[in-house]
Amino acid sequence: MIIAIPLDENRADVCPVFGRAPFYLFHNTENDTTEILENPAAQAEGGAGIKAAQFIVDSNADTLVTPRCGENSAEVLKLAEIAIYKSEGNDAMANLAAMKDGKLQPLTRFHAGYHGIH
Repeated sequence: MIIAIPLDENRADVCPVFGRAPFYLFHNTENDTTEILENPAAQAEGGAGIKAAQFIVDSNADTLVTPRCGENSAEVLKLAEIAIYKSEGNDAMANLAAMKDGKLQPLTRFHAGYHGIH
């Protein structure tokens, strides 16, 4: 399984903004490797959430752990059969451990999106 988590500038905290997160952590549970990649959608003029969702799909993630997600982004992820879970607290590694231990709950509420608001 590959778990994706949006990261803040410090590369350690979960970013509260899904589409414009500066980085994403990708953890492969099969070989226990983690890589942090720049989010190509972070500076998008519009549609950052959808572009970030496509980045996660293209990165072969199976699971996303995030504090929130827009409806359009969630639709892209759901079509790709990527499970979405709600993060707890700011620590990305703690959220990764909680996900591996089955302690996180599915994210079921999605906001309408920001539509160009930064």
